[in-house]
Amino acid sequence: MVAQGGVISTSSCFLSLPRHCRPSSTKPPRLALVAMSDDPIREWILSEGKATKIIRISPVGGGCINLASRYDTDAGSFFVKTNRSIGPSMFEGEALGLGAMYETRSIRVPRPYKVGALPTGGSYIIMEFIEFGVSRGNQPVLGRKLAEMHKVAKSKKGFGFDVDNTIGSTPQMNTWTSDWIEFYAKHRLGYQLKLARDQYGDSTIYEKGQRLIKNVGPLFENVVIEPCLLHGDLWSGNVNSDKDGEPVILDPACYYGHNEAEFGMSWCAGFGGAFYNAYFEVMPKQPGFEKRRDLYMLYHYLNHYNLFGSGYRSSAMSIIDDYLRMLKA
Repeated sequence: MVAQGGVISTSSCFLSLPRHCRPSSTKPPRLALVAMSDDPIREWILSEGKATKIIRISPVGGGCINLASRYDTDAGSFFVKTNRSIGPSMFEGEALGLGAMYETRSIRVPRPYKVGALPTGGSYIIMEFIEFGVSRGNQPVLGRKLAEMHKVAKSKKGFGFDVDNTIGSTPQMNTWTSDWIEFYAKHRLGYQLKLARDQYGDSTIYEKGQRLIKNVGPLFENVVIEPCLLHGDLWSGNVNSDKDGEPVILDPACYYGHNEAEFGMSWCAGFGGAFYNAYFEVMPKQPGFEKRRDLYMLYHYLNHYNLFGSGYRSSAMSIIDDYLRMLKA
């Protein structure tokens, strides 16, 4: 996750763990003197990007997985992320998600331009550079525009996405599935629980989580669930505003799912009452929303446990235990 516009995002949702990401270096990048054909980023900017010269390349801080840079040119600015160890598939998933959200013409996202492989290994993505404003956006406007995206962007294929992608750096499986409960149980909670067992030997959380998965049906009684396009990783670091104060969302982990799953990162997104009121004016609240809210948070707590360690285990276990008591499972 990385910020654009030179803004470094911070959030209290992350614990102060040694393994947590640190802001990327603010030292200027060294510009290698290479032929244009050896630098596909420059090559694209100076051809399809319609620039005739690159004025400067500046680092953009805030990244913990990828390096980010701003390319200023005589044709405008571009935002570029690179990863020296991961192939193009990660950025291809991001580009497809950004493209899908961009096409809804609802909430502003950076327009993706190009994904490719680096000659020395790794990959890159070039996208629109958005100059951020001074605030994180108007909460009611954010709620309304997010709901508009959920309302207009539906899938006839069911729940999932055309490609697998990542949530942070964790693989996210998006195999098309006709039933939401099955999809969420297998490709979201089930995958994370198995990862915790394999990575930490945590058989307790795995076994209790499996019991929960098998008993979640009552939480969805009398609920109409449509496959809506979700950003998928909507926390405060991925929400900002442009210079006009319009909300901008970035760094997605998109898939088509139950719209309520979008609020799974609400524990560190800062959504208030004004946000939810505006959202539910467009997408009416379904029966039992409050009972399902923690179920969707659980996926992200498990992912943080798997990414950053045991500091997040107790939150995940508490949610599982509460649901097992509620469902008498």
